[in-house]
Amino acid sequence: MEVEAKVIREGYLVKKGTVFNSWKAVWAVLLEDGIEFYRRKSDRSPKGVLPLKGSSVVSPCLDYSKRAFVFKFRTDKSQEHYLQASHVEERDAWVKDMKRAIQFIEGGQKFARKSTRKSIKLASDINLGALYHSMKDPETGVKEHKLNKDKKVFNHCFAGASVIDWLLSTNFVRNRREGILLSAALVCDGYIQAAEDKSKEAAEQLAENCFLDDSDAYYYFADSGFFSEGNSSDDEDVLKAEFRGVVIKQGCLLKQGHRRKNWKVRKFVLRDDPAYLHYYDPAVGEQEDPLGSIHLRSCVVTAADDHPDGKKSDVRGNLFEIITADEVHYLMQAATREELTEWIKFIKKVAISGK
Repeated sequence: MEVEAKVIREGYLVKKGTVFNSWKAVWAVLLEDGIEFYRRKSDRSPKGVLPLKGSSVVSPCLDYSKRAFVFKFRTDKSQEHYLQASHVEERDAWVKDMKRAIQFIEGGQKFARKSTRKSIKLASDINLGALYHSMKDPETGVKEHKLNKDKKVFNHCFAGASVIDWLLSTNFVRNRREGILLSAALVCDGYIQAAEDKSKEAAEQLAENCFLDDSDAYYYFADSGFFSEGNSSDDEDVLKAEFRGVVIKQGCLLKQGHRRKNWKVRKFVLRDDPAYLHYYDPAVGEQEDPLGSIHLRSCVVTAADDHPDGKKSDVRGNLFEIITADEVHYLMQAATREELTEWIKFIKKVAISGK
């Protein structure tokens, strides 16, 4: 009797096509022996399968500079497949589980998740993921500011020199040279992004030179609320205010359209103070403006066991509905029950506290 392979991880990823080179959102399922890709979560048969045996994973992948959180999967036949996560923690989780599954296949063992060190070319006691979370701590981490340069305003960013100062003050490094190397590793792995021309130019250099210890070079956290703006009108200032809130949560959800009632995968970014939920097309690269925004102040959010309109649909389970103060209804589906609970919890929180 054939035993089904264990599901290790599943969720939405954006995958680059192998024929037309277009990027599309897919439902990805990581098994003990391969990765399956579905057009929709509800599909019974995958549209593609990649075996893990003899494969490798490259992360971060810098082949596509205008796309963040991309990693590369290379098969045993040297075929390359590009995948994109919605945020840095999601990328690292996929890469970690994929590498571990490959390792267990090569060793003839069953997959078992446990804490392992990330393979990076740094001192053995350095963990970039843990360092990143320490840097983002609102109380003790690197402080984000609104900085002005070349008639532009850069929000939620910080100077390169302030990163080195923080690393020294917290004893993560012994001198500024060590700080530059460690910061360069954070840039190479996609945790820190260049915000303006000077830092972007440096980011194109060799790995050890891609970070500037400079008070005039600006950076931002990969999943922060960063945005830049020039001289703008009052109306544009009001619009930009939506993006000044702190990012509370982000990830892909299935969203029902208002007119055609069709379902599409969208990347959602939840911000607090002001309380907004912005959504984007995950298949598109750099996007300054979202497809839409939901003002969450005084909204109502509830889990929906079935479609509120009573119509039948292939999209079932893990549904939730947002009703804004203006009585606009939005229906979404989370990937898992845990994600559903988490989205509802954080949306309720910002709906009460946010402006």
